[in-house]
Amino acid sequence: MDIQLTITDSAQQYLAELLSKQNVEGMAVRMFVTQPGTKYAETCLAYSRPGEEKPDDELVELEHIRVYLESISKPYLDEAEVDYAKDRMGGQLTIKAPNAKMPKVNSDSPLEDQINYILFTEVNPGLASHGGEVSLEELTEDNVAILRFGGGCQGCSSVSLTLQDGIEKTLLERLPVLKGVRDVTDHTVTENAYFK
Repeated sequence: MDIQLTITDSAQQYLAELLSKQNVEGMAVRMFVTQPGTKYAETCLAYSRPGEEKPDDELVELEHIRVYLESISKPYLDEAEVDYAKDRMGGQLTIKAPNAKMPKVNSDSPLEDQINYILFTEVNPGLASHGGEVSLEELTEDNVAILRFGGGCQGCSSVSLTLQDGIEKTLLERLPVLKGVRDVTDHTVTENAYFK
């Protein structure tokens, strides 16, 4: 397993107990992300009966349970943590997967992924306070990032300032191979604009 995944001892024991109640010999847990790499990503745990695992799933043998990791989900499960905390009502299983919506990237990752990662982790959290967001529409052959603003940024009177002093500056500093940034948003639509 070339990703960092933590399933705490308490979570393993809790899951082992659930598996034993299924009365199926060899029952395991399957971990995957639905709609990985999008803002709708959900990290899921499911029962996996013998034979239900996919051929390219990776089996991880833990002390108390066996876990199959869906291969396409693996980059999105890096640094995920599954924990079980007992409380007065019984307890709660929690899954934290910080890279489910956007996998970690490095300098070897495709330029589109690197741009998206910066937009997702650094730019959009700031724009969210104004109800806005920005996404990469396309990357041209000559390495110009074409961006589209949404929410409170669309039609906002200070969007050009945000683009030039904030987003463009950040992207060009972090990604020297990028040649420029362009906005293709129709800013004549101002219904949701933060500043009109």
